[in-house]
Amino acid sequence: MAVAIRLMRFGKKHFPTYRIVALDKRAKRDGAYIEKIGIYQPMSNPHVLEWNQERLNYWIRNGAIVSDGVKKLMVNNLKKKDVQAPTSREKRLQ
Repeated sequence: MAVAIRLMRFGKKHFPTYRIVALDKRAKRDGAYIEKIGIYQPMSNPHVLEWNQERLNYWIRNGAIVSDGVKKLMVNNLKKKDVQAPTSREKRLQ
């Protein structure tokens, strides 16, 4: 089973809230997920972005594919000493 880490949309019309989840790669955007890793609220002022770093590291170490949206959030908000988003080259080598 290929696992992906991506955003799942919730909230009202024109006021989205996202969950960062680990799910089967073939599942729908808002389908069933394996584990909730964090939340992202882009419309609040300031933006709210929270996640469980240990679980994120666990899924990345075990080969989860990180979506472009989550990868962009990680790169913009992680410290360099924490986990880094995997590059496409690293994924091809696995």
